[in-house]
Amino acid sequence: MSVKDNIEEIKQIFSAFLEKNGQRKTAERFAILEEVYDRDDHFDAESLYIQMKNNRYNVSRATVYNTLDLLLSCDLVSRHQFGKNLAQYEKSYGNKQHDHIICIDCKKVVEFCDPRIHQIESMMGELLNFKITHHSLNLYGICGNCQKRRDLEANS
Repeated sequence: MSVKDNIEEIKQIFSAFLEKNGQRKTAERFAILEEVYDRDDHFDAESLYIQMKNNRYNVSRATVYNTLDLLLSCDLVSRHQFGKNLAQYEKSYGNKQHDHIICIDCKKVVEFCDPRIHQIESMMGELLNFKITHHSLNLYGICGNCQKRRDLEANS
């Protein structure tokens, strides 16, 4: 069952969080939640706002930013800071642990999962007497397309 199949469960989690924290349950907040969970990529708040406007939603920029903060607080969204770029977000409910490779030229983000990283995490936690709760691994480099472009520029 995909995350999209679980949208009602995700909405219930968000609704319960809003209730518990004395926040209003507005149509705009739930529209933003649905837009986030319709995506399969990393995005910044501004691009989400533009997407909402293009899809004819009547939401303010502040509502998008504030709702992303609420979604972060209830663990339905994760925020990443890849280098000096703007904060990037991704849905987190039902997502498997994964890591990222980021192109330093075009800023493309690629996700990957390698079980050896989990093994290192477990081993280091045991060795150093830490209960590891989560990790973040970002690798930076130059993607194949940007490397080709660089090679062409160097040879011209």
